[in-house]
Amino acid sequence: MSEAAVLFGLDEHIATITLNRPAKLNAIDHEMLELLDAYCRQIDQSPDARVVLLTGAGDRAFCVGADINDWSALRPMDMWRVWIREGHRVFERLARLPQPVIAVLNGYTFGGGLELALAADLRVAAEQVELAMPECGIGAVPGWGGTQRLPNLIGPARAKQIIFSGARIDAATAERWGLVNEVAPRAALMERALELAGAIAGRAPLSIQMAKQLIDGGLGAATSATLEALAGALAATTEDGVEGVASFRERRAPRFKGK
Repeated sequence: MSEAAVLFGLDEHIATITLNRPAKLNAIDHEMLELLDAYCRQIDQSPDARVVLLTGAGDRAFCVGADINDWSALRPMDMWRVWIREGHRVFERLARLPQPVIAVLNGYTFGGGLELALAADLRVAAEQVELAMPECGIGAVPGWGGTQRLPNLIGPARAKQIIFSGARIDAATAERWGLVNEVAPRAALMERALELAGAIAGRAPLSIQMAKQLIDGGLGAATSATLEALAGALAATTEDGVEGVASFRERRAPRFKGK
C-alpha cells in the first residue's frame, strides 16, 4: 500500500504536516487538498498542538504548485466553482489556525506551493531554495491567494515583479525582501525549524494564539471574528456572564451587577 499524499504527526506539542508526493515534486492535487483540510481541522481542535510545521517530502521541492494534470482537465466553470474555491478554503483554514504555522521550505517553492507557504505565519528556507510565481508564463494567474498575500507581505511593487516576470528568486533575496524569515543550510534546516517551533511551543499557548489573532486582525484578516471571539471569551468570565446563563436556566429575571 502506498503512503498517503499528505502525512501528519504530533510530538511534543509540535504538529508536522508533510506534503508527500516527492516524485511529483509535491505538486498539489485534489486528494492533497482534502487531506490538508482534514489535518487542519484536527489541529484546530487539538489542545496538544501548539505549533505547526509544514514541509515537503524529498530533497528537491517544498511544493511546485497545483498539479497541472488535475486542473488543466477541468472545464472553465469547474475551475471557478470548485478548484479555485477549494484551494482558497483550505489555505484560509490553514492561515486561520489558532496555532502558529511555520513553512519549512526545503526545495523548489513555486506557484501554488508559494501560495501555501504564504498562508503560514513564518517561513524558514534552505539556502538553495528558489521561489517563483510562474503562472503568467502558461496563460494562468495565481489562484490561491498569491495576488493578495504576497503584496501584503512584501509590498505591491515586489509582488508584481515576482508575478509579472515569473523569475525565480533565491533564498537570500527572499529573506532580504521579507518573504522568508530565516535562511539555514539545508542540512540544518529541520533542526532550525524544530528549534523555533520548540521555543514557541514552550511559551503560554493561549497567549501565543491570542497574539496571533490580534496581529492578523489588526492587519484586516478575519478582524470581526477575532474581535467577537475575544469579546465572547471575556464576557463569559464576568459575573454578569455567569448570572445571565444561570438566570436563563433557572427561568428567572437576571440580577446584573456590571461586574
